[in-house]
Amino acid sequence: MPDSTTHIQHPSLCPDTYGIAVDNISVTYSNARLALYNASCYVEPGTITGLVGPNGGGKSTLFKSIMGFLSPSQGQVSIDAMSIGKAQKRQLIAYVPQADEVDWNFPISVFDVVMMGRYGYMNLFRIPSRKDRRIVRESLARVGMSEFKDRQIGELSGGQKKRAFLARALAQEGRVILLDEPFTGVDVKTEKSIVTLLMQLRDEGHTILVSTHDLSAISTFCDRVILLNQTILAAGTTAETFTEENLAMTFGGLPLSSLKATSTDQPNLAHHHCNQSHSQPGHPSIQVAQPRSLDS
Repeated sequence: MPDSTTHIQHPSLCPDTYGIAVDNISVTYSNARLALYNASCYVEPGTITGLVGPNGGGKSTLFKSIMGFLSPSQGQVSIDAMSIGKAQKRQLIAYVPQADEVDWNFPISVFDVVMMGRYGYMNLFRIPSRKDRRIVRESLARVGMSEFKDRQIGELSGGQKKRAFLARALAQEGRVILLDEPFTGVDVKTEKSIVTLLMQLRDEGHTILVSTHDLSAISTFCDRVILLNQTILAAGTTAETFTEENLAMTFGGLPLSSLKATSTDQPNLAHHHCNQSHSQPGHPSIQVAQPRSLDS
């Protein structure tokens, strides 16, 4: 596990950096709404990093930028020292979507959903090989979904659906895994099994970024935390960063107009140690959710 005092260089000065490097990106939507502003962070390889922020704070936009679904108006994102395009061609980035991003009425079996993770390895006709089928079976077994392989995806419970898409991510064999709200709509038992799997994947060397509103779970499994509200407000180890002051700054509101007004005076966050927390005084105190046991 990387030491919390490890110096992280600016991504543009460190071309051999693995993990996810987000370098000073801004994203503006077609309606002129600025969704991300000068956002910089580094997700270390072999760690689980929690992405935390309010609704509308830019979490989904950051995910889409990392996936290559959105092109920033400025800045760049690299995956394992590669451009997004190269990382996609090498199937490095696996994604577990939110439930509301999926059409659950589409007639498709669990096995075929997981097989989608192998599409990038197939030829134009997408004919699965023996290896593809073996990897799909192994992925289903790892998340405890083998017995549901022939079930229609829309017939599953919330937790089963989440595990099916986790299996798809495993089948893709990507080194980087992004999970968008993986604990929404799942029971405690399923949440515990997901956390256990994520920790195993981390120990196997995967880089994992998890967006979640479940603040009580952050301290139980995240090595590092990124706090986001239209820009990166704090980033570092969970112990150093997941504090009342930083959460108050993130959820108490930091108007984008103030960021614009002072942007010329603000240092690029990527030039700091990425394990250093950046905070501002004067925000109301809130209580940090205490870690809850997933055994209960």
